[in-house]
Amino acid sequence: MDEIIEEIEQADMLSFDRSFQLAQLCSSLLKTDEVNGRRLLINVLNNWNKISPDCSEIWIDLIDASGFYPYLLPKLSNKPFKNISGELRLGLHQSANLRSKFFHDEQLELLKYLNAGRNVIVSAPTSFGKSLLIEEIVASKQFKNLVIIQPTLALLDETRRKLLKYSDDYKLIVRTSQEPDPNKGNIFLFTAERVNEYHIFPQIDFLVIDEFYKLSGNRDDERSSSLNTAFYYLLKNNNPRFYLLGPNIDSISEGFAEKYNAVFYKSHYSLVDSRTIKVYEQYVGQFGDRGTKKLFKENTLFELLLSLRNEQTIIYCSSPQRVRFLAKAFSYFLNTRGQPMTSTVFPLSEWIKRNVSKDWCLLNFLDYEIGIHDGALQKHITTTIIDYFNQGKLKYLFCTSTIIEGVNTSAKNIVFFDKQRGGNPIDFFDYANIKGRAGRMMEHFVGRIFNFNPAPENTPIIIDIPFFQQDPIRSEVLIQIDREEIKFSQSEQYQTIESIPLAEREIIKRNSINVFGQKSIIDTIRRDIERDFFLIDWVMPDYRQLEYILGLGWDFLLVPGETTSPMTKKKLINRTFNYGLNRSIAGLIQESYLYNRGLASKESKADNEIMDEAIQEVFQMMKHWFEYKVPKWLSVINEIVKFICLEKGIRAPNYSFYANLIENDFLRPNLSILAEYGIPSSAIRKMEPNIPADLAEDFVLSYIKQQRLFDLPSLIDYEKQKIQENLN
Repeated sequence: MDEIIEEIEQADMLSFDRSFQLAQLCSSLLKTDEVNGRRLLINVLNNWNKISPDCSEIWIDLIDASGFYPYLLPKLSNKPFKNISGELRLGLHQSANLRSKFFHDEQLELLKYLNAGRNVIVSAPTSFGKSLLIEEIVASKQFKNLVIIQPTLALLDETRRKLLKYSDDYKLIVRTSQEPDPNKGNIFLFTAERVNEYHIFPQIDFLVIDEFYKLSGNRDDERSSSLNTAFYYLLKNNNPRFYLLGPNIDSISEGFAEKYNAVFYKSHYSLVDSRTIKVYEQYVGQFGDRGTKKLFKENTLFELLLSLRNEQTIIYCSSPQRVRFLAKAFSYFLNTRGQPMTSTVFPLSEWIKRNVSKDWCLLNFLDYEIGIHDGALQKHITTTIIDYFNQGKLKYLFCTSTIIEGVNTSAKNIVFFDKQRGGNPIDFFDYANIKGRAGRMMEHFVGRIFNFNPAPENTPIIIDIPFFQQDPIRSEVLIQIDREEIKFSQSEQYQTIESIPLAEREIIKRNSINVFGQKSIIDTIRRDIERDFFLIDWVMPDYRQLEYILGLGWDFLLVPGETTSPMTKKKLINRTFNYGLNRSIAGLIQESYLYNRGLASKESKADNEIMDEAIQEVFQMMKHWFEYKVPKWLSVINEIVKFICLEKGIRAPNYSFYANLIENDFLRPNLSILAEYGIPSSAIRKMEPNIPADLAEDFVLSYIKQQRLFDLPSLIDYEKQKIQENLN
């Protein structure tokens, strides 16, 4: 098959006889070897203009026979089917709710299960089009209240933008401060953690969990407990229909599908073909992780990227540091090769110069049509970079594992450059997900993955569902399960949980985080409260008060084995306190820059390099610590303190005001939702004086639109653009 595909690629034109012979072969393969039959068909579609026009109707029939209906309509153009049966089949594959959308055979099969009342758990490639069925379900309006759980805020925002068109029928809820609308449907777009924090759900009729493999307790994902807790809670209290989707999974916990009237549907069906180029085989023994072999490997990458400059390429890197290092080295390489800078004007660049630093390396990357994407960037920046990439304004995207789970994009080419994820080797599951980004349905029929390392060994991926299987299970999940559903009630783990007094157990359960860490905090505060009450009695803390409370979080609420570097307890307390005083990201960056410059004085680092490190450090701190961990710890400890104060008859303090300020970049409460929508805080603060403080957050966007606040003279073009993206 590879030889036949190569022949098609190399040919200027295929004769009628050869076009007909290939059609006969494809027809035969679709009956005996579907995978290769579809590969041949996809590659013919990729070279459609080379096929003899006199054979086009035969190939259209083969597209029909293969179920590739999304590709069929463009090929029919002004040549309708010559038979009624073809027209009927096309009509059957057309969406009843999404205009001009056609399902391929297996999408239609899944939809039939869903419409028949079955729950569906699907494992299929990235290019399968699993998420299209989410929109089909929403557009059908058959369910009043839906919850869509995705692992990242970036994915949720992308989904929100897709579903904005249904706002007449559904209220889109993205924050736990928003209340459901009793007069129409509601779609809750939440991470698992937000599901666990939300206590006013109406009856939920339908549940979607995207990237459901994150339920697994065996994949070393610290957030699996939150997802299990959220799934169990919604099933127990609402018994909703559900649709779980993910890639490259071979099976799930035995008995789960039967208990929940679900079908596990595994498919290799893909409407794109992927070609693997084993670059490492061309340079045996010449690639390495240090010294001249490291430099040679990097230079080989850069030469490859230069040769692919007319196509888009995503490069997988092991960490945010590697993303920036390689992007910076590549931009320098392009400069030395005399590659011209782009003439495209990126509005983001002006915002960066005004609000971050005119010396940030991302500015130079954009000049060379290079984007970066990792978990350390601000949300509006990552969204904008992906938009630029999807619009073809950027040629290169250096990514971490966010390519797997945090962004919906793909490219003609994927480069598997680093062989690790963080500090661990990439396994076949992650490799397959990276590879799945090569090619894009309806745009790139064929994608290529360039392997700079051997692919990991292909091992079956079995996703355990801990709350159902219960062996193994983390205590944070086990404590949530009703007693009558406990499978191993005599286990030491369960007995230890049961030994916690009931009232304490209820607080710990409600907080949905480290069970025995919370128990230790309860015991510690009980011991300290009468002697050092002032340490917990605050609304806005002084340094010692914050040191005490955050210290409890650091000592007892971190997940065992969790990586915290380069953060330390002392540094976290210091930076959080200073952030509370100065209320400025720019101030944090300057503080980090000055501190790092002092450390680097003996290493002769350039100032712009030190600034890059400071920006990355602060953005990482904002994303991981200030936007999630610190507010979560404060919330958990706040509940514990209230419980103990009530127990002792003492007036309880409240940390929620301070926690919300830290989490939301010190924005006014009713304006925090705008940051959720990907509007920069710089723009929000410029509009703030013109927006009533008592205006409910659900009406802020419509108020901005009515008052045309997006036209304020103080707003720069980028800020106006990010506001208007949410007003359409």
